[in-house]
Parts: sequence; structure tokens; C-alpha cells
Amino acid sequence: MKSVPLYHVWEYTDVDREFWREHLENWLPQRIFDAHTHFCEPKYRLAPITEQQRRDYWVNEVNDPIGAADAQRCYETVFPGRDFSCLAFGMPTLDYDLEACNTDLQKQCEKRGWYSLAVIGPQWSAESIATLLGQPGMLGVKVYYSMIGQEGTVRSKHLEADIFDFLPHHQLEVLNELRGWVMLHVPKADRLGHPANIAQIKEIRKRYPNVVLVIAHLGRCYTIEHAKEALPQLADDQGLYFDNSAVLNPEVHRFALETLGANRILYGTDNPVFYMRGRRQWQGKTYTNRTSYPFYFNKDREPPEVEATYTLYMYEALYALKQACENLGLTRQDVEAIFNDNARRLIDSPA
Repeated sequence: MKSVPLYHVWEYTDVDREFWREHLENWLPQRIFDAHTHFCEPKYRLAPITEQQRRDYWVNEVNDPIGAADAQRCYETVFPGRDFSCLAFGMPTLDYDLEACNTDLQKQCEKRGWYSLAVIGPQWSAESIATLLGQPGMLGVKVYYSMIGQEGTVRSKHLEADIFDFLPHHQLEVLNELRGWVMLHVPKADRLGHPANIAQIKEIRKRYPNVVLVIAHLGRCYTIEHAKEALPQLADDQGLYFDNSAVLNPEVHRFALETLGANRILYGTDNPVFYMRGRRQWQGKTYTNRTSYPFYFNKDREPPEVEATYTLYMYEALYALKQACENLGLTRQDVEAIFNDNARRLIDSPA
């Protein structure tokens, strides 16, 4: 069959169709809920990304903005024959008109029967957050340390911030009152396992028990070493949830399922980034992204015959999760919980 445009520089090819047929089609549930996806109309970007920014961080090269219509088209392409819904939010950066993005996102999601989170900064008032959460389908907020202030040309200028620096108590108070969601991308180079992150997450859970707190990307535990350091410290809190977006390592998926249980993990893609083609390799606490496009970060290329076999990162992530589920002997009910039922339960009756 003919390749079709997907997103950015990527196309959907026969390699992807075959990967879907061989590894995913008969395993994935009929209902898919993506609890971590981004879209924002390109017109809301305040300034074009610079070449220096692209060189500084690999995500900047692959994360061009994607609008709602294109996001829907892409999901219909990569999940053929599935009933799809999602929880979407904009780009967590001050390079966008956030108010316009949040307003448009809510309308686009409501139109499609999807759900949304508002991207906010720590300066935003409790009243403004309450107004946002009063909109149909807007469940809560997406917070990120880059929202503290402009980073300029320095990547992750605010990486070592504390959680309360970008998710202050006045916001948590109103979110607790309204039973809102918080999608938390943890700070620190040491990721989730940093003692300050663990302590502050536990404090949020104690002081604001009605907040639906979801730790994004399994706490940025992309390697098994990071996962083993962090996840056991939060394993006993049955009211704390995690999404598995951007996790490609089957060992991490397995450890998370063993440690947290299938009922506390929400499926997520981190699209549009994970439409990238390629694979990830790990060594200790570091990883290398392999891809078939000549990005600045992609200097150590694999042979052309290997690159020709690459599929989408999101398919690689799904296959890694499948391996973990099958190795652990998870039931069909467990798999359906991860891909849909956990998120639906939290939406219908937040705890």
C-alpha cells in the first residue's frame, strides 16, 4: 500500500501496517483512551523555534505543534478499527499563547467527546483555575517546571525546581475543592526518585486528597534503574496514579505493573512526539534514541537496512507494554483497565 502522511516528517508505511497486524491488532482492546497527548493549533505559537533550540534538545526537533483535526486523523490512522478517546493538553511552554490554546483545546475536545487539561503557570490565580474547570470536559491542569519562567536558550533552566515552585498551594487548594486532575511532570535530574519529589508528592496526597494526581511518564523512569529507585517508595498509596507515556523499556513496564498494579496505570502516548520512527536503547541510567531522519541529535546512525525496519515509537512502546503484560500473565481485564477502564473510572467518579 501507499505511504500516507502522518505528522511532521513522518509517514505511515507498510512497515507500520505489518507491525500493527503482527504485534498489536489482536492484543489491543477495542477501546483505547490516551491519557497523555498534546495538541495545539500552530497559529498559537508566539515565536518560531530557533535552530539553536532545535540543537539544544532532541524533543525540540520532533515536537512541531499539531492541531486537533490532524491529531484526530493521526489517531484514526495508527489505531484502525478502535474506539478512541483521550485526555489532551497543549504544549507546556511559555512559547505559546496559553489562554488561547486552552480555550481552543477545550472546544475541540468537547466537539469530539474527548477531555482536556489546561496548561497553567504558577502565577495563575485560584479563580482563573476554577473558571477553567467549569468548562465542559476540562478535568484539571497540566503543570510543568518550564512554566516558572522563560528558559531562553538554556534547556531546563528550572529543572531543579521543587514541585511547589510550579504547583503552588493556592492552586492545589482549589483543585482539591473541585476534585480536579493534576498531570505532574516531575522535576530534578534525578527524576521521580529524588527525595524532594517523593516528599512533596506524599505531602500533596496528604493535604489535598481529592486531587486526582497522575504522575506523567511513570515519573520519567525510562530506565529500570530509575524505576527501581523511585516506584517502590510510592507503591503503598492506592490513590496515586501514573501514566506510562513515553516509556519504551519493557523492563520498566513490567516493574511498574509488579510494583503499582494494573489498576493504577493509565495508558498514554505523549504524541505527537511518539510518531517518531525508530527505537530506543538503554545503558545504565541513560538512553539513546535511534531514528531514521537526519536530526541534529541523530549522529550515530544505524545501517540503512536496520533503519528500514523502524516503526513508530508509539508502536514500540505498545509492544514493550504487551511484552510486560504477557510475561506477567495479566488478564484481559487488567489490559483493558490500563487502556481504558482506569481513566474512565477516574473521570466518572474521581477519588
